[in-house]
Amino acid sequence: MRLHFVVPVGIDDRTRPSGGNVYDRRLGTELVKAAWDVYEHHVADEAELALVLAGLEDGATVLVDGLVGATAEPMVAESGRLRLVVLLHMAVAERNVLHAADAVLTTSSWARQWVVEHHGLAPDRVHVAVPGMDPGPRATGSATGGHLLCVGPVTPEKGHDVLLAALGELRDLQWRCTCVGALDLDPAFVDRLRESAAADRVTFTGPLTPRQLEEVGSETDLVVSASRRESYGMAVAEGLARCIPVVATDVGGHPEAVGAAGLLVPVDDERALADALRRWLTDATLRERLRELAAQRRTTFATWPETARVVSDVLSRAAVVNRPPLVSVSPREEHPTEG
Repeated sequence: MRLHFVVPVGIDDRTRPSGGNVYDRRLGTELVKAAWDVYEHHVADEAELALVLAGLEDGATVLVDGLVGATAEPMVAESGRLRLVVLLHMAVAERNVLHAADAVLTTSSWARQWVVEHHGLAPDRVHVAVPGMDPGPRATGSATGGHLLCVGPVTPEKGHDVLLAALGELRDLQWRCTCVGALDLDPAFVDRLRESAAADRVTFTGPLTPRQLEEVGSETDLVVSASRRESYGMAVAEGLARCIPVVATDVGGHPEAVGAAGLLVPVDDERALADALRRWLTDATLRERLRELAAQRRTTFATWPETARVVSDVLSRAAVVNRPPLVSVSPREEHPTEG
């Protein structure tokens, strides 16, 4: 079976790691193992996407990463002759594109529900393929629980400003926080963070290699995410895969990823985040309970082969489905309100 997989041009850029890129790379590998003949196309913008789609044979099955295809008019233009499946890493898309696609894949049940409700798609055309997880060695943790880790690009969307404000209220306690992620997307924002009251106990590493991140994770007690928008939350799930509990915002797909193995706080609420972190740092019984719940949670994650089987099934059905004529809808972009 032949599959054309359209991905962002920077999928392998180690200076800009992202959960979406990891997902695409692992999915592509597993689809090859599942007997798909995968042709990968790297595109940077709408013009390049248009050229790629125009050059494909009629009836081709095409999986398009939503980061390059969810707001692109070429998707609508080519929908009549190609079998298009959109993979949404974030619940942000243009309505016309999703209605033109033969199927839509989301990374959480929350994102699926949001897409169905806000874009009026038939529920049977929207499917959930949660990220797979590789259980790692159990992090040893420390007696005080003070080694905190936040993973993600350092941008306002990820809520680092709220995190540092919350940490600033905990200077009477022993802790240190490592922030792993790109520092060049919003340099002015990073500079402001480095001037905060808690900055002397926060390390901004920039991107790390998988091996370096594994070394940091082995010494981590708690993964923290103050993100303002998450369709799933691969960073917190990857921590749980090493039995590391989580404190995260109650937003988007975070509750699905965390389960019972962490504490959830309202988005943009630095006081609630500070209170949750204080509970973690001062209550040894809570730390032990959450560590055991994290150990249980890691046994319930999907594997990458399981994720690929879901995607493969959706692609196979899209390749043979007879779709009704495309109905024109208002081409407006929707952004989810989370929290």
